[in-house]
Amino acid sequence: MKEIRAILSAYHQKAKTEKVAMATVVRVEGSSYRRMGARMLVSENGTWVGGISGGCLEGDALKRARMAILKERSSIITYDTSTDDHHQIGVGLGCNGIIDVLFTPINDEDIANPIAILENINVGPRKNHKLITITASPDKALLGQLIPIENLCNCAPLKSHYEIIAKLEKSKNIQLENDLSVFVEILPPALFLIFAGHQYDLPPLIRQTKELGWDYKIVAAAEKTKDKNILSKEAFDTIVFDDFTAVILMSHSLKTDKDNLISLLSKTINYIGMLGPRVRAERIFKELEEEGHQIPAEQKEHIYAPTGLDIGATNPEEIALSILAEIKTVFSNRSAQNLRNRQSPIHFRDQVMNFN
Repeated sequence: MKEIRAILSAYHQKAKTEKVAMATVVRVEGSSYRRMGARMLVSENGTWVGGISGGCLEGDALKRARMAILKERSSIITYDTSTDDHHQIGVGLGCNGIIDVLFTPINDEDIANPIAILENINVGPRKNHKLITITASPDKALLGQLIPIENLCNCAPLKSHYEIIAKLEKSKNIQLENDLSVFVEILPPALFLIFAGHQYDLPPLIRQTKELGWDYKIVAAAEKTKDKNILSKEAFDTIVFDDFTAVILMSHSLKTDKDNLISLLSKTINYIGMLGPRVRAERIFKELEEEGHQIPAEQKEHIYAPTGLDIGATNPEEIALSILAEIKTVFSNRSAQNLRNRQSPIHFRDQVMNFN
């Protein structure tokens, strides 16, 4: 969501008469630096926000986007980074991939333009959003149209394919008919972190969390910080803990961490991290059991104590890196192994599904 939020911010700051276009990666075959769903917003004045590659395709994409603005028509361009043809843009990258990029001019007067759709998602419910982009259509005016799954039945060419699209759980390219194809994108919300405690090791966590584009709140005494995201302990009873929420207990007070953990035992949380050595966590678990707070085994599986990956962290900045890396690992359902030891591709490889 960080890139999308940057694009939305840039769009709202542009001059009213300034025209822009969106470039979106809608298909990747093989390897590429960015994956499907990567976006950049290009202005007619030549500035852009976001990215569709590691910087090697943006120059040509800038020209294509400005052409889409001029023609007021969407188009799809294929970049082949696997060819040995030195006239091909992207040659020599070593990515060995083929990338389809959709260029869509933004009509400010259209209340269903891609920017408006992304804005609704940004301020809407925290869930996996499913977006459908038309990448081929006999009606050329539909090319590039972005449609939330909730509005799919309002699109005549797609409504008969609703069941097929609704069942997808991963981003996919689908050929529905000979001349009708779509890119189905699963777009999750930003991770939401709750830091329960406020000591010297909190600022690095906040800085790195912001850099990642994740959201956060702090549960601590209000007088300890001027941060606008401060909450009292009672907030545990009002916060909505969803599938994208993580909590880190880091008060440096055994009693406070124990009390906070008690408050969380009635919640369903995928990640609860506890700062400090293993013996400290075991003492908390033992005291809770003696006090009648039995933690079910399945719930204990989601408690990470000590919190963080074993990267040899010794200072607050490195500890923050260790914690956030573990959180990303857990929510991505990955192993945190060295990539050189990974036998399968780093990213999911898309294969076009043909329902024709």
